[in-house]
Formats: sequence, structure tokens, C-alpha cells
Amino acid sequence: MTGLRVALCQVDTVVGDIDGNAGKILAMMETAEQAGAGLAVFPELAVTGYPPEDLLLAPAFVEANLKAMQQLAVASGECASVVGFADEEGGLYNAAGILCGQKLHGVWHKQILPNYGVFDERRYFAAGGDPAELYLVGGVRTGITVCEDSWSPAGPVAALGAGGAELVVVINASPYRRGALAERQAMLSTRAADASTAIVYVNLVGGQDELVFDGGSMIFDHEGTLVARAPQFEEGVTVVDLEIQPAYRKRLLDPRGQQAASAPLPAVTVGSAREASSPEQRERRCQPSIAGELAPEEEVYRALVVGTRDYVEKGPFEEVLVALSGGIDSSLVATVAVDALGPTRVHGILLPSRYSSDHSISDAKALAGNLGIEARVIPIEPAHKTLGEMLSSHAGAGVTGLTDENLQARIRGTIVMALSNNSGWLVLTTGNKSELSVGYATLYGDMAGGFAVIRDVPKTLVYELCRWRNNVAGTDLIPVSVLSKAPSAELRPGQRDEDTLPSYDQLDAILLEYVERDRTVAELVAEGHDAEVVRRVVELVDRAEYKRRQAAPGPRVTTRGFGKDRRMPITNGFRHG
Repeated sequence: MTGLRVALCQVDTVVGDIDGNAGKILAMMETAEQAGAGLAVFPELAVTGYPPEDLLLAPAFVEANLKAMQQLAVASGECASVVGFADEEGGLYNAAGILCGQKLHGVWHKQILPNYGVFDERRYFAAGGDPAELYLVGGVRTGITVCEDSWSPAGPVAALGAGGAELVVVINASPYRRGALAERQAMLSTRAADASTAIVYVNLVGGQDELVFDGGSMIFDHEGTLVARAPQFEEGVTVVDLEIQPAYRKRLLDPRGQQAASAPLPAVTVGSAREASSPEQRERRCQPSIAGELAPEEEVYRALVVGTRDYVEKGPFEEVLVALSGGIDSSLVATVAVDALGPTRVHGILLPSRYSSDHSISDAKALAGNLGIEARVIPIEPAHKTLGEMLSSHAGAGVTGLTDENLQARIRGTIVMALSNNSGWLVLTTGNKSELSVGYATLYGDMAGGFAVIRDVPKTLVYELCRWRNNVAGTDLIPVSVLSKAPSAELRPGQRDEDTLPSYDQLDAILLEYVERDRTVAELVAEGHDAEVVRRVVELVDRAEYKRRQAAPGPRVTTRGFGKDRRMPITNGFRHG
């Protein structure tokens, strides 16, 4: 049995900030070195940030990333480090390099390139070849792979195990979505057990545009048992002492190992044998620990907080503006913003109209008071009246109905964007996924803004997140009256969302199946949904594509968000059932 001290380095990178990313990597390499680690592992494309997208088409960008990788190699010490970068070798590759003792010892080119959902890797990268070598790190025969390489049962992990690997490093930039952690854990456990090799899985953390990366880096032993897990959504270095079993032992006892065994791969020695079994390290062992799993609501909520924080702080913004209506959606957005940025960087504004109820105004003010944010009040009635009079002679019977409702929303949009221009604040929109799905939103009105915090959060989940946040606070941070009243845009007397839409329980159930799982109208009706309601919802979803294409980006938290995940043509003659 061999001991190896491993540092799981969850770093929050910025796409394109090669110098900044390299600086963070170097600082974590030094932390691992000081902790006596023999191996430090960083995420996929850590040098460039992920996903770099069309920056990869700029030769200067690729060259800068290669230069940074060389500098990291020169700065490396006794601890071997596996770092993700973009390699150029007659083609462009998503790569992992192993650094130690001021030298780059080897490079693995990602073999399996995902080209589904949010991934476009075949647009940029060539596929790597089969494993050619292992690396002897602290006496442990180690293989290296990149993200998707680990998902195929017959892929590189199996080949490395068959070639004698005792440990396989998997570097990742796996975006967050609900349920992803459990899915990854089950897959990696199976891969480790089947290949009879320990696995070190390190994931990126932080927000990048609409993607959020949740970390949750893990270590599995050769039997597929989870032995260590880093916290989700937290940047940092987790150091673990890992005991490695000789590869031959299980393979002699397990028929899977006997069937899969192949000629041993050659092993390149990386640095000195810096083992965790040395006397001085045995005195200060880093016992493996498994960070607790987050409750489903907390996991989603933290993803929204991280996505919002990083979109603001990695961009040109410092403060944000939220229009507070006294409703559930704006209440959740404001609360997430305060948790992401602090109350002094969040500004609230109330924009009451002639139709705004007294309780909506009081609820918005109560929320602002609970959060400790300012709440300016700018009534829109003067503009509403004036614009109505201006348009009356040009609008047939006058400005009424939907035209009047949208006019109010667009007045509000004009005001928040004017304040944004004046102050430099980023406007956070407050529409949820249910509304965005069916187009229950006004272009250049409530859709006006720079970041849509809950655009991928269904309405029913909005309520669950608000209740969870209140439970954590131990008080009604979001006023209970906000949670109990019927949803309404308050754009006409007595308006309720259910006057226009099915109940949100019913709507969200249909949207889950149609948008996220691609179920057909016939399948939904066969499962018991009302045929007329299903057809109406599907028609609304299809017709609203042009609106969604103009909507602000926001963090993806479901299994299939709009945008990178679901790409439909705007001009589209196909109709469902």
C-alpha cells in the first residue's frame, strides 16, 4: 500500500483572464506544496477559463495560454500539479499537463469531446488519441483524463486501468444543474470499481455567464467507495491523504480486472517520490472528509447566488438595481442579490401605478427594510397618463387592454434603464422560467435589464426557495404576505396570473416534460394532462422564442435551460400536434 497526499484545487477562474487565472493556480500550487502534497489537481481549462468559446479562434489567446502554462511549469516544485489548458500541436486540444520540478512532464489530450447541451467542443478542439503512458507520482502509477473522458464505460479510464494505473486523475468543468452531483458520484464510483483504480475528480467552481460550476470535487478508492468530497460552490484547496492499493491485487481477485488487463503502459517518473507515508507526514495526516450534501433548495439557491455574484464581479459592474413590485419573484431576486453582494451594493426601486395595491407597496417596503437596502419610490402615473394621451389619437379606441398593460411595463423598463445609465448599476430582471417559457413578459418592459437571476427557476420552485430562505433566516425575511397572495402583474384592476395562464402547478408540470424532456403533445395527453391546456401551453412556448432570444442571460440550474441548452429557430413553421 502506498500513501499519496492529494490537493483538490477548486479554483474560480475568469474566462480570458489568463494572467489572473495563472496567478490563482500558482497560489494554490504553493498552498499544496506547503501542505506536503505529492499531487495537486486543477480543473479543466483552468488557464483559459471555461468555456473560452471563440476566444480560441484568436492565435494570440492560444499563445498567451501556452506561455502561462510554461511559466507555471517553471514555477512548479516537488508537488506534481495537473493543470487544464489549451494545447496546440498541429491542431487545438483540450488538454491536461502534469508539472513538477520546473518541468512539463507530459500532456493528455481530451479524447471524448461533448457536443450536446451547453457544450460545443467539436467546434474548437481535435480529439486526442488512446493512452500512451502513465506518470509515477509519489510511487503511484497515475493516469490523466479530462471530463467527458470519464463518462464512457469503455473510454480512457478503462484503458488506463487495464494498462496498470492505480490512480486516474479526472479534471473537469462540469456545469451545475439540479441533481448533477449525485449523478456524477454514481458514474465515478462505477468507473473506479470497473477499472480497479482510485479516481481523483476535480471540478471548476464559480459563475461564467449563464453557467454555474459547483465544485464538489471527489476522491474514490479502487472499489468505488467515496472517500473524500470538497464543498460545493466554494473556492479553495482540500488536502487529503489517500491510501493506494497495488493495482494487481484486486485485478487478481476480480474477473473484470482479468478480462480487461492489457500490456502495462510505460510510466514516466514525475519528480521525487514525495509520499504521504513519510514519518513527518504521518504525524500530521490529512484525514479524508466528505462534505455534506446540500438540501435541494439550498443547492439551487447557492447556484443563483454564485452565478449572480460572479456575473457582477467578473464584469464591469459594482452595484445592482432591482424593481420591487411586492411580488414573489422580485422578492427572491432582491434576496439573492443581497446574499451575493451585500445590502450596500443592492438598490431597490418601487414603481407603483394606478393599479398597484396598497399591500404590494407595503410588502416591497417591508422586504427592503428586512434586507437593509434602499427603496426609492417613483410613481409611474404621470408618464402613464401623458403617454396614454399622446397615443390616444393614434390607437383607434384609445390605449386599452394589452397595449395599456405593456405600456406600463415599458415605462418601468425605461425608468430602470435610465437609472442604470446614470449610475452604472446593473439591472436585475425578475422574470421566472415559467413566464419566460410562455412569453408572459413584456419586451423592453419587465424583460429590460442585464442579468436575469431566476430565468431558469420555475414559478413553483420560486416559492420553495423563498420558504427555504426564510427558514434559514429564522424569520420572515421575505414577508409571509408575499408568499400567501395570488400572483398578479397588477396591470389592470383585479388582475391575476391565472386569468391568463393555467395554475402554476399545472403549467410547470407540462413545461418540465415539454421543455426539459422533449415530450410530445400526445405523450403529455396520454399521461393525463388536459389536451386543450397542453396544446395551448406548447403553442405559447413555441411562439415566444423571439422574446427569449432577446432576454438577458441568467444562471442555468435546471436540466435544460433556454439559450445554450435549447436552440430553436425563431422563424419556424413546424407545429406540434
